[in-house]
Amino acid sequence: MRKGLFALAAVGLLATGSMAACGSDSGDTAAPGGSGDSGSKAGKVGVILPDTKSSARWATADLKYLTEAFKAAGVEADIQNAQGDKTQFQTIADGMIASGVKVLMIVNLDSGTGKAVLDKAKSSGIATIDYDRLTLNGGADYYVSFDNVEVGKLQGQGLIDCLTEKKVTKPVVAYLNGSPTDNNATLFKEGYDSILKPKFDANEYVKGPDQDVPDWDNVQGGTLFEQMLTTNKDIKGVLAANDGLGNAAIQVLKKNKLNGQVPVTGQDATVQGLQNILVGDQCMTVYKAIKQEADAASELAIALAKGEAPTSATGTVTDPESKKDVKSVLLKPQSITKANVKDVVADGFVTKEELCTADFAKACTDAGIS
Repeated sequence: MRKGLFALAAVGLLATGSMAACGSDSGDTAAPGGSGDSGSKAGKVGVILPDTKSSARWATADLKYLTEAFKAAGVEADIQNAQGDKTQFQTIADGMIASGVKVLMIVNLDSGTGKAVLDKAKSSGIATIDYDRLTLNGGADYYVSFDNVEVGKLQGQGLIDCLTEKKVTKPVVAYLNGSPTDNNATLFKEGYDSILKPKFDANEYVKGPDQDVPDWDNVQGGTLFEQMLTTNKDIKGVLAANDGLGNAAIQVLKKNKLNGQVPVTGQDATVQGLQNILVGDQCMTVYKAIKQEADAASELAIALAKGEAPTSATGTVTDPESKKDVKSVLLKPQSITKANVKDVVADGFVTKEELCTADFAKACTDAGIS
């Protein structure tokens, strides 16, 4: 097994056992296929992913890595995607609870819906895990994510570095924040505000338009940014909360022949985001090694499904609404610029074939991707 490039929080290796088929992102529930004892002794795990619109990761990375982890442990898993539909989210959860899952792992669409699902699961004696997004006042037994304030700090510092490199004087900085219903978006903003506010306070930078983007919708993000740029032609930097919103801003900048001149941040190290970095349209992204997150969450779920006490959740996060501590695993994010895009490829998160298509072949070569 090739060692991952980035050292994150300690995550135990999953036990290898008999194989069991998992559900797919189409929402199909797979029957157990294990031939050994481990799958039959363990309870079933239900996983609800949020959508495929807010980030490509939910279809391309999380599904893949969670499926592999549960198969390796011989634990039956039903992995479904709510496709951004809150009613569907609750319907999926009801089905999983009725089917007798022993563990329910969710990525909430909002805290209200998430809490309703977690409450139902807990009333049925089901162990619960918040995956990637904390459900506020949800009372999940465990929480697995990245240090999301640190993600925001990396974005803020990345934008400062890019503006410094371009020698921009007193730039107007616009914010395209994530969804107001996603606690992670709040944490990201807390992080980049902490880095950029001193620049605003010192009158070195000017705080420009500051907009939340409902549901992380890239189309709305593009519309909002077009309105920002129309009313404020002096925008010289864009703090975009993820690669999708960053690309939405870049498309508007292209229409105005400003791409590459106005630094734009991102997050998730998507193929599109990395390609934008390679050609100079995006200044940075934040790489969150999704396999590490999926492995950490599945390790917890597998232990709980087998009736074991998990040992990996050694940290705690305080729920800002309930003020209760949640046992947690928080992983470390990494800043990615053109200088180290190759590291994401080396880590196996994206492939050279995906990234270095014809339009980006030269840029890949220039960036040392071989």
